[in-house]
Amino acid sequence: MTKILFIMTAAATWTLKDGTKHPTGFWAEEAVTPYELFKQAGHEIVVATPGGVVSPVDEASLAGDNAALRDVIAKAPEFQNPIALTDVHLDDYAAVYVPGGHGPMEDLAVDPTSGALLATAVRAGTPVAVVCHGPAALLAAVDETGTNAFAGYRITAFTNEEETQAGNATQAPWLLEDRLTAAGLDVRTAAPWAPHTQTDRNLVTGQNPASSAEVAKALLAQLS
Repeated sequence: MTKILFIMTAAATWTLKDGTKHPTGFWAEEAVTPYELFKQAGHEIVVATPGGVVSPVDEASLAGDNAALRDVIAKAPEFQNPIALTDVHLDDYAAVYVPGGHGPMEDLAVDPTSGALLATAVRAGTPVAVVCHGPAALLAAVDETGTNAFAGYRITAFTNEEETQAGNATQAPWLLEDRLTAAGLDVRTAAPWAPHTQTDRNLVTGQNPASSAEVAKALLAQLS
């Protein structure tokens, strides 16, 4: 059995352009779908967050008939008992996974501990997978010169078009696609809301919630 590290947000709100706080967290499907696929494949999962706090779920991701998602989040010991990012020993893990939601835009995008873990992982050849707004965490993976460890990697992420269609673009302090491109990453986009993944070396990325299962399967393929 190998261990997969989930790096997850601790942010329950997202600070908008006007300074107001918008409720957020992680997007349920993007955590639960890979969680279940990884567990079914026999892997152990450890969740780590800034400060070791329980990652808040974005209630918007549980709207409608999502009782099954809520049940997994409430009962899975991994989600309820995270460790602190500062307590992670990366050598213990075979892969790293970062789910999205707007939470990572608030904290993981600027968290030096998370960024250092991701930079170390990708440089060591450890498989890294991120989905939707999860690629915001890649922005913190910079060295002392400000160079991003993922610069030049072909990726995908939640697009400007999707953010616009979701009604958040005008209030967002910055847009993920723009910021990743400015950091030197090669962002490839597909049709809004359709499953779309990119794999470049040991980095797997997914564009949106619908891409979660494909991202998980691609990561499992790297572990096989």
